Amino acid sequence: MARSLAIEGFIERLADVRFDNCFNPYADRCATYDVEFAPEIRRENLYSILKVLTSMSTVDLWVGRDLGYRGGRRTGIALTDERSLSLYADHLGLSELHRATIGEPVKERTAANIFRIISSVNVSILTWNVFPFHPFERGNSFSNRQHTKQEAVTGFSFLEEIADIVNVRNIVAIGNDAALWAERLGRTTHRVRHPSYGGQTEFLEQMHGLYGISSLDQEQLTLF
Repeated sequence: MARSLAIEGFIERLADVRFDNCFNPYADRCATYDVEFAPEIRRENLYSILKVLTSMSTVDLWVGRDLGYRGGRRTGIALTDERSLSLYADHLGLSELHRATIGEPVKERTAANIFRIISSVNVSILTWNVFPFHPFERGNSFSNRQHTKQEAVTGFSFLEEIADIVNVRNIVAIGNDAALWAERLGRTTHRVRHPSYGGQTEFLEQMHGLYGISSLDQEQLTLF
Protein backbone atom coordinates (compact mmCIF):
# COMPACT_ATOMS: atom_id res chain seq x y z
CA MET A 1 0.00 0.00 0.00
CA ALA A 2 2.80 2.44 0.90
CA ARG A 3 4.52 1.85 -2.45
CA SER A 4 1.24 2.39 -4.32
CA LEU A 5 0.65 5.68 -2.51
CA ALA A 6 4.21 6.77 -3.25
CA ILE A 7 3.73 6.03 -6.96
CA GLU A 8 0.38 7.83 -7.06
CA GLY A 9 1.85 10.89 -5.35
CA PHE A 10 4.83 10.87 -7.70
CA ILE A 11 2.60 10.83 -10.78
CA GLU A 12 0.35 13.54 -9.39
CA ARG A 13 3.37 15.80 -8.90
CA LEU A 14 4.52 15.08 -12.44
CA ALA A 15 1.11 16.11 -13.75
CA ASP A 16 1.29 19.42 -11.89
CA VAL A 17 4.47 20.65 -13.63
CA ARG A 18 4.12 23.51 -16.11
CA PHE A 19 6.80 25.20 -18.24
CA ASP A 20 6.50 27.41 -21.30
CA ASN A 21 7.13 25.64 -24.60
CA CYS A 22 6.83 22.28 -22.92
CA PHE A 23 4.32 19.42 -23.29
CA ASN A 24 3.48 17.47 -20.14
CA PRO A 25 2.12 14.11 -21.36
CA TYR A 26 0.61 13.34 -17.94
CA ALA A 27 -1.54 16.48 -17.99
CA ASP A 28 -1.66 17.88 -21.55
CA ARG A 29 -3.68 16.63 -24.49
CA CYS A 30 -2.39 17.09 -28.04
CA ALA A 31 -5.26 18.40 -30.15
CA THR A 32 -3.78 16.82 -33.29
CA TYR A 33 -2.94 13.25 -32.28
CA ASP A 34 -4.23 12.42 -28.80
CA VAL A 35 -7.39 10.51 -27.97
CA GLU A 36 -9.84 12.11 -25.56
CA PHE A 37 -8.38 10.74 -22.34
CA ALA A 38 -4.75 10.60 -23.42
CA PRO A 39 -3.20 12.08 -20.25
CA GLU A 40 -5.11 9.58 -18.11
CA ILE A 41 -3.91 6.70 -20.29
CA ARG A 42 -0.28 7.82 -20.00
CA ARG A 43 -0.59 8.17 -16.24
CA GLU A 44 -2.11 4.70 -15.97
CA ASN A 45 0.69 3.22 -18.09
CA LEU A 46 3.33 4.84 -15.90
CA TYR A 47 1.59 3.62 -12.77
CA SER A 48 1.54 0.05 -14.12
CA ILE A 49 5.25 0.23 -14.99
CA LEU A 50 6.30 1.58 -11.61
CA LYS A 51 4.03 -0.78 -9.72
CA VAL A 52 5.59 -3.86 -11.28
CA LEU A 53 9.13 -2.51 -10.96
CA THR A 54 8.74 -1.82 -7.23
CA SER A 55 8.21 -5.56 -6.80
CA MET A 56 11.54 -6.38 -8.47
CA SER A 57 14.59 -7.07 -6.29
CA THR A 58 16.86 -5.13 -8.65
CA VAL A 59 16.23 -2.65 -11.43
CA ASP A 60 18.59 -0.91 -13.83
CA LEU A 61 17.68 2.71 -14.48
CA TRP A 62 18.39 3.98 -18.01
CA VAL A 63 18.42 7.77 -18.16
CA GLY A 64 18.04 9.89 -21.29
CA ARG A 65 17.82 13.66 -21.69
CA ASP A 66 14.17 14.57 -22.33
CA LEU A 67 11.09 13.29 -24.17
CA GLY A 68 11.02 13.59 -27.98
CA TYR A 69 8.00 14.49 -30.06
CA ARG A 70 7.97 11.16 -31.92
CA GLY A 71 8.42 9.03 -28.81
CA GLY A 72 7.82 10.01 -25.20
CA ARG A 73 5.54 12.94 -25.98
CA ARG A 74 3.09 10.40 -27.38
CA THR A 75 3.68 7.48 -24.99
CA GLY A 76 4.60 9.25 -21.78
CA ILE A 77 7.41 6.71 -21.38
CA ALA A 78 11.06 7.70 -21.73
CA LEU A 79 13.03 6.28 -24.66
CA THR A 80 9.90 4.45 -25.84
CA ASP A 81 7.90 4.97 -29.02
CA GLU A 82 4.54 3.48 -29.95
CA ARG A 83 6.20 0.62 -31.83
CA SER A 84 7.97 -0.33 -28.59
CA LEU A 85 5.02 -0.31 -26.19
CA SER A 86 4.33 -4.01 -26.62
CA LEU A 87 8.04 -4.83 -26.26
CA TYR A 88 8.23 -2.94 -22.99
CA ALA A 89 5.05 -4.60 -21.73
CA ASP A 90 6.54 -8.02 -22.54
CA HIS A 91 9.81 -7.11 -20.83
CA LEU A 92 7.96 -6.19 -17.63
CA GLY A 93 5.44 -9.02 -17.76
CA LEU A 94 2.51 -6.63 -18.23
CA SER A 95 -0.49 -7.68 -20.30
CA GLU A 96 -0.49 -4.40 -22.22
CA LEU A 97 0.59 -0.77 -22.34
CA HIS A 98 -2.04 1.32 -24.06
CA ARG A 99 -1.66 3.85 -26.85
CA ALA A 100 -2.94 7.36 -26.20
CA THR A 101 -2.96 8.53 -29.83
CA ILE A 102 -4.80 8.04 -33.11
CA GLY A 103 -3.46 6.95 -36.49
CA GLU A 104 -0.59 4.65 -37.33
CA PRO A 105 1.99 4.00 -34.58
CA VAL A 106 4.93 6.36 -34.91
CA LYS A 107 8.48 5.01 -34.69
CA GLU A 108 11.57 6.72 -33.31
CA ARG A 109 15.10 5.61 -34.13
CA THR A 110 16.42 6.08 -30.60
CA ALA A 111 13.64 3.88 -29.20
CA ALA A 112 14.38 1.20 -31.77
CA ASN A 113 17.99 1.04 -30.58
CA ILE A 114 16.98 1.08 -26.93
CA PHE A 115 14.65 -1.87 -27.37
CA ARG A 116 17.21 -3.89 -29.29
CA ILE A 117 18.98 -4.02 -25.94
CA ILE A 118 16.01 -4.24 -23.57
CA SER A 119 14.76 -7.27 -25.48
CA SER A 120 18.11 -9.00 -24.85
CA VAL A 121 18.83 -8.33 -21.17
CA ASN A 122 17.79 -10.38 -18.14
CA VAL A 123 17.43 -7.52 -15.65
CA SER A 124 14.35 -5.32 -15.32
CA ILE A 125 14.82 -1.90 -16.91
CA LEU A 126 13.20 1.41 -16.01
CA THR A 127 13.59 4.08 -18.67
CA TRP A 128 13.54 7.69 -17.51
CA ASN A 129 14.82 11.15 -18.44
CA VAL A 130 16.60 14.00 -16.71
CA PHE A 131 13.67 16.18 -17.81
CA PRO A 132 10.63 13.88 -17.97
CA PHE A 133 8.61 16.11 -20.31
CA HIS A 134 8.77 17.24 -23.94
CA PRO A 135 10.47 20.63 -24.46
CA PHE A 136 9.92 22.14 -27.89
CA GLU A 137 10.97 25.19 -29.89
CA ARG A 138 8.70 28.20 -29.50
CA GLY A 139 5.91 28.08 -32.08
CA ASN A 140 6.53 24.46 -33.11
CA SER A 141 5.22 21.87 -30.68
CA PHE A 142 6.39 19.05 -32.99
CA SER A 143 10.08 19.83 -32.54
CA ASN A 144 12.71 19.00 -29.95
CA ARG A 145 14.95 21.27 -27.93
CA GLN A 146 17.26 20.68 -25.00
CA HIS A 147 15.87 21.48 -21.58
CA THR A 148 16.99 24.63 -19.78
CA LYS A 149 18.96 24.63 -16.52
CA GLN A 150 15.81 25.51 -14.58
CA GLU A 151 13.91 22.66 -16.26
CA ALA A 152 16.75 20.25 -15.51
CA VAL A 153 16.74 21.21 -11.82
CA THR A 154 13.02 20.43 -11.64
CA GLY A 155 13.51 17.21 -13.59
CA PHE A 156 16.36 16.11 -11.35
CA SER A 157 14.06 16.21 -8.31
CA PHE A 158 11.89 13.59 -10.04
CA LEU A 159 14.96 11.58 -11.03
CA GLU A 160 16.08 11.47 -7.40
CA GLU A 161 12.62 10.42 -6.27
CA ILE A 162 12.14 7.68 -8.82
CA ALA A 163 15.57 6.25 -8.01
CA ASP A 164 14.31 5.78 -4.46
CA ILE A 165 10.91 4.36 -5.41
CA VAL A 166 12.46 1.38 -7.24
CA ASN A 167 15.40 -0.78 -6.15
CA VAL A 168 18.05 0.63 -8.48
CA ARG A 169 21.11 -1.56 -9.02
CA ASN A 170 22.93 0.35 -11.76
CA ILE A 171 22.28 3.52 -13.72
CA VAL A 172 23.03 3.79 -17.43
CA ALA A 173 23.31 7.40 -18.61
CA ILE A 174 22.57 7.60 -22.33
CA GLY A 175 24.54 10.52 -23.68
CA ASN A 176 26.68 13.17 -21.98
CA ASP A 177 23.78 15.49 -21.21
CA ALA A 178 22.04 12.74 -19.25
CA ALA A 179 25.27 11.74 -17.51
CA LEU A 180 25.87 15.24 -16.14
CA TRP A 181 22.78 14.85 -13.97
CA ALA A 182 22.54 11.09 -13.49
CA GLU A 183 26.00 10.97 -11.95
CA ARG A 184 24.81 13.38 -9.24
CA LEU A 185 22.69 10.60 -7.78
CA GLY A 186 25.86 9.13 -6.28
CA ARG A 187 25.18 5.59 -7.47
CA THR A 188 27.03 3.30 -9.85
CA THR A 189 26.57 4.99 -13.23
CA HIS A 190 27.74 3.85 -16.66
CA ARG A 191 27.99 6.51 -19.35
CA VAL A 192 27.31 5.35 -22.92
CA ARG A 193 27.05 7.08 -26.28
CA HIS A 194 23.61 8.31 -27.34
CA PRO A 195 22.49 6.31 -30.40
CA SER A 196 21.43 9.37 -32.43
CA TYR A 197 23.65 11.53 -34.67
CA GLY A 198 25.91 8.70 -35.78
CA GLY A 199 26.24 7.06 -32.38
CA GLN A 200 24.20 3.93 -33.09
CA THR A 201 27.07 1.47 -33.56
CA GLU A 202 29.04 2.70 -30.54
CA PHE A 203 25.91 2.69 -28.37
CA LEU A 204 25.02 -0.88 -29.28
CA GLU A 205 28.57 -2.10 -28.80
CA GLN A 206 28.84 -0.41 -25.39
CA MET A 207 25.52 -1.81 -24.23
CA HIS A 208 26.37 -5.29 -25.49
CA GLY A 209 29.61 -5.14 -23.51
CA LEU A 210 27.92 -3.78 -20.40
CA TYR A 211 25.30 -6.54 -20.36
CA GLY A 212 27.40 -9.36 -21.73
CA ILE A 213 25.32 -9.79 -24.88
CA SER A 214 26.90 -11.65 -27.79
CA SER A 215 28.74 -9.58 -30.39
CA LEU A 216 26.91 -7.60 -33.02
CA ASP A 217 26.62 -8.55 -36.64
CA GLN A 218 25.76 -6.29 -39.55
CA GLU A 219 22.12 -7.35 -39.62
CA GLN A 220 21.70 -6.26 -36.00
CA LEU A 221 23.13 -2.85 -36.86
CA THR A 222 20.58 -2.25 -39.62
CA LEU A 223 17.44 -0.60 -38.26
CA PHE A 224 14.43 -0.01 -40.46
